[in-house]
Amino acid sequence: MRRIGMLTSGGDCQALNATMRGVAKSLYNMFDDVEIIGFEDGYKGLMYADYQIMKSSDFSGILTQGGTILGTSRQPFKLMRTPDENGLDKVEAMKHTYKKLKLSCLVVLGGNGSQKTANMLSEEGLNVVSLPKTIDNDLWGTDMTFGFQSAVDVATNAIDCIHTTAASHGRVFIVEVMGHKVGWLTLYAGLAGGADIILLPEIPYDINIVCDALTKRSKAGKRFSILAVAEGAISREDAKMSKKELKEKKKSGVVYPSVAYEIGAKIQEVIGSEVRVTVPGHMQRGGEPCSYDRVLATRLGAAAARLIAQEQYGYMVAVKNNDITQVPLSEVAGRLKTVDPECSMIKEAKMVGISFGDE
Repeated sequence: MRRIGMLTSGGDCQALNATMRGVAKSLYNMFDDVEIIGFEDGYKGLMYADYQIMKSSDFSGILTQGGTILGTSRQPFKLMRTPDENGLDKVEAMKHTYKKLKLSCLVVLGGNGSQKTANMLSEEGLNVVSLPKTIDNDLWGTDMTFGFQSAVDVATNAIDCIHTTAASHGRVFIVEVMGHKVGWLTLYAGLAGGADIILLPEIPYDINIVCDALTKRSKAGKRFSILAVAEGAISREDAKMSKKELKEKKKSGVVYPSVAYEIGAKIQEVIGSEVRVTVPGHMQRGGEPCSYDRVLATRLGAAAARLIAQEQYGYMVAVKNNDITQVPLSEVAGRLKTVDPECSMIKEAKMVGISFGDE
């Protein structure tokens, strides 16, 4: 009997169920003696042996269903070696559950922190295969993560909807897109939605350059402007500060709900334009997966099943040049795939007149 553990960890996204379906259907088609154990609420389920024995029917009808049928939770990697409130050794507890259930392999669907924990469990001797989940598309070693394109579609739609009201009132609108450390989602949505200014964590902005771009548009007869701003966008001044200095600055200064509101306030202060802020927030994680993500999820799931069949463990399934491959977990863990300010996509965006607040 092949017993395969499966869990979804970290923030949810639209194609988690589709990916689990891809893994499960492939395994059921390859083996007559496979049993899938679903751990509830991510690594927490593995720690506390909170699981369910899945049936083949559990994976039917979920290709188009957002969220995760197993539930998820955030278990910070930096706290994995810290005992819980009852003194439980989390790592040993996860290993104990794995061995008690006599699992052949553990399948992990998750983003950066989840991949770090997956690698740690692999180094602890467990058979692990992981899949690249995140709306941020910031996992090193893969060109694309499932959930990203669906989130791009939601964020793009938010920008699209803003166009008509911005044009009607002749205002400056800021749409704040998810992405604390990496700006792929904002970059893609900003380009697709026709944003005039795109601000990313990787390209610290100068508020005066942002205001100059807005003024230039106004003088050219443009009634409105739209900024796509990543929630992790940072000014040049703040980018030069240490974490401690930034913390002190926030304590002593005006407290804004988010970076978009801070930028909006500064724009109004510098050029007097009327600014409105829209924050789609967790809508970007919700709803049905788009067709691209359904295809990608199915391909990645099938590839994970193939690795399990071949007993190739310690890998994350990945996409390279539209081919499905695998990358050692040890190479993925702890590495971010950030937007290169000199990449062709940024240069092409600047060619069509989009400002990134840097020049």
